[in-house]
Amino acid sequence: MPAKVSSCKTLKLVALWFEIHVTMTHPSSISNDEGSALNTHQGESNTLGALINLSCQHGLTRLEAQCLMLKAMGRAQSEKVWLYTHDQTELTPTEESLFWADVRRRLAHVPLAYITQESCFYGLPLKVDERALDPRSDTEVLVDWALEILNSRKKVSTNSPIRPLDSLNLNEKMLKVVDLGCGSGAIALALKKNAPECEVWAIDQSLNALDLTQHNAQALSLQLMVRQGSWLEGMESHLFDLIVSNPPYIAPGDPHLENLLHEPLSALVSPEEGMADIRAIAKQAISHLKAGAWLLFEHGHDQSARVRETLEDLGYINIKTRPDLAGIPRCTGGQSPNME
Repeated sequence: MPAKVSSCKTLKLVALWFEIHVTMTHPSSISNDEGSALNTHQGESNTLGALINLSCQHGLTRLEAQCLMLKAMGRAQSEKVWLYTHDQTELTPTEESLFWADVRRRLAHVPLAYITQESCFYGLPLKVDERALDPRSDTEVLVDWALEILNSRKKVSTNSPIRPLDSLNLNEKMLKVVDLGCGSGAIALALKKNAPECEVWAIDQSLNALDLTQHNAQALSLQLMVRQGSWLEGMESHLFDLIVSNPPYIAPGDPHLENLLHEPLSALVSPEEGMADIRAIAKQAISHLKAGAWLLFEHGHDQSARVRETLEDLGYINIKTRPDLAGIPRCTGGQSPNME
C-alpha cells in the first residue's frame, strides 16, 4: 500500500485534538465583548508573528492561526515555513481585516477547512466547503481496511485461471467498489488513488455534494463513476467487491450537534438513535455484494455492538470491528454470506 503523506496526517491529528479537547470550551458564537476585544487589538501590532500570537491568546491553536494567516496573505496552505521566515512582515489593513474576520469565524466553530476551502485526506489535497463534511482523520482507518480487502481480493482474482483472450472474464476480474454518501469524495478518491485498477463509484443523494466530488476528482485527475441517489436504490444490476460508507450516525438531539452547526445536518443525523441509515444500507447491500465481498461502515463511538447485531441479523459473516486513532471502536464490517 502506498505511504500516506505524513504531514497531512499530522495536520489532521492536530485538528482532531483541537476538536475534541478545545471546541467544547468555546461558546457557539462570539460575544459582543469578545468581538470588541478583537477589534481593539487591531492596529496595535500588525506584524505577521504578533497577530498569530495574539489570535492564539483568543483561543486558536497555532496551526489554525497559521492556516488563517496564509489565507489572509493570499499564500498556499503548504507554505507554513514561509511564516517563520517572514514573521516581521506587516499586514496591510485589508489583510489584517481578513485575518480577524476568519479568526471570528473559527472561534464560532466554523470548520477550518470551510474557511480555507482546503483539507487533506489520506495524503490527497481536497476542496471542502459547506456542501459536505470535512473528512476526519479517523475515517482513514476505514480506507486502510478497505485497501487491505481490495489487495486481498486482487490476489485472488489474479490467481484465478482465465483464458488469455476472454474479454468477458477479464472485465469480471476488475474489482468494483462503491462509496455510499461520498460527500467531498474523500473516501472514493483515496481508494481510486491507491487502487487505480478498481472501478470506483461515488454515490450521494445531494447534488451539491456530488458537484464537490467531481471537482476534486478532476483536480486530482482521478476517474470516478459518480451517481446521484439514495444509497443503492436504482443500482439493481450492479454487484460490488466492496461497499464502504461513512453514513449519518448521530442521533437527533445529540448534544455534540451544538458544535456542528455549520456542517450539513443531512450528513450527520439519522433517526433510530443514529442507526436508521446504517440499517438501510446493510439491508440493501447484501444483494449487491459479489461472493465473499465486504461491507464496511464508519459509525459512532458507542454503536459497534448495534452495528454488529444488525449485520448478524441480516446474515453477514466474519463480522469485525476496528478502532479509530484514539482506540475507540469506529469501523465495523461483514462479509457476504455467499462464499461460492
